[in-house]
Amino acid sequence: MIDFKAGVWQNTNHSIHENGRCEMKANVKSVLMKKYCRVYQAGAKLLMAALPWRSPKMLSGSGAVKKLPEAVRDRGFHKVLIVTGPKIRARGLLNELLEEMKEKKLKYVIFDGISQNPTDEEVENGVGIFLGEKCDCMIAFGGGSVMDCAKGIGARVARPKKAVRNLQGLFRVLRPIPVIFAVPTTSGSGSEATIAAVITEVQTHHKASINDLQLMPRFAVLDPRLTVGLPPQVTAQTGMDALCHAVEAYTNDTYNSDFERLMCSKAVRLIHESLLTAYEDGTNLQARQDMQEAAFHAGRAFTRGSVGYVHAIGHALSGLYGVPHGLVMAILLPHVMRAYGSSVYDKLADLCDICAMEVDTPDGMISAEVRAETFLQWMEELKEKLGIPKYPDMIREEDVNQIVKWAQKEANPVYPVPEIWDAQEMKEFVLAMMEGARLEGAEKNE
Repeated sequence: MIDFKAGVWQNTNHSIHENGRCEMKANVKSVLMKKYCRVYQAGAKLLMAALPWRSPKMLSGSGAVKKLPEAVRDRGFHKVLIVTGPKIRARGLLNELLEEMKEKKLKYVIFDGISQNPTDEEVENGVGIFLGEKCDCMIAFGGGSVMDCAKGIGARVARPKKAVRNLQGLFRVLRPIPVIFAVPTTSGSGSEATIAAVITEVQTHHKASINDLQLMPRFAVLDPRLTVGLPPQVTAQTGMDALCHAVEAYTNDTYNSDFERLMCSKAVRLIHESLLTAYEDGTNLQARQDMQEAAFHAGRAFTRGSVGYVHAIGHALSGLYGVPHGLVMAILLPHVMRAYGSSVYDKLADLCDICAMEVDTPDGMISAEVRAETFLQWMEELKEKLGIPKYPDMIREEDVNQIVKWAQKEANPVYPVPEIWDAQEMKEFVLAMMEGARLEGAEKNE
């Protein structure tokens, strides 16, 4: 019921004046939060410049995996925990490596109990095997999930008194972990070149990252033959994940040095040239090699440059609904970039130029906005060609507040995104994604 009293429309439960005060307080809180984030990021930028960044040593090219056992043995290791996934083992991808390890008389034990979103329980199982079998190093043989699990195992071995949840966040390991030799069998996560390990807590379904310099693998083996048998759908999703890493790191920029900018540029150019080819012809070794290198470059770039709201929201969706990581990132990437608006025009225009994209301008004026739009349209068209949905259809309205809470906790104040969103702004974005999915579904049913 609304009454008119003292010249003010007044709700019997809540006055307009009260609403106005609440809105003003919310606005002030939002402004202060955003300023705090930028101050935090300015300090983090100084820290980033002082940290001892490194990249893994690389073995690259067709047949590179056969050289790995000798590299392991020559560095004085005696027993290896091979961390992998059940599908990889079933497909026989390990056979060549295992034969070479036997020939080099290198002992090993296999742990393949890993899901597509590795959990804290799986990490603990791996720790038990590593310690029980008296292993002294690890080979992480698989996609990003496998490598994240191996890093989680290493972190727990280094920090036996800390649970996974207490290691998630920035620089909470701070002790050397067992050496990891990373062998990617997909071209997307770039985990072979990152200091991050994303682990889901079984009890809460909360998905969060352990970030520490100690998690960087010492060696990365990029053998394109290992990705030849990937289904087109996996090629698409993992390739778009690599694109997401590069684009988010490049548009963030605050923490980047010239090296990270170069890594982003190389990754985006290679993906522009080769992802669709690898998707359409999985036996094309050059395209497969290009995509492995792109994932490596993008991984190394976002290790310092950081990701953004695509990953923060995507991690929440992936953890909550069990959706493949790469699929969620692929769906969200162009939407988040569009939501940033003019704050990313210059950076996306750079990427348009790096890829030598043709820009259609009727008036002949090629502005940053026009070039940015060209790049955005390319990402959207690529999604469609790769069979990736336009909107995320898994979001339930009752989960929106939880999604926003988790995404805010992950992203702010750490991620130096082009535009900082408060909880309400992020909620509006998630709701817009829900509405887009609803309309898309309605169109398909007509």
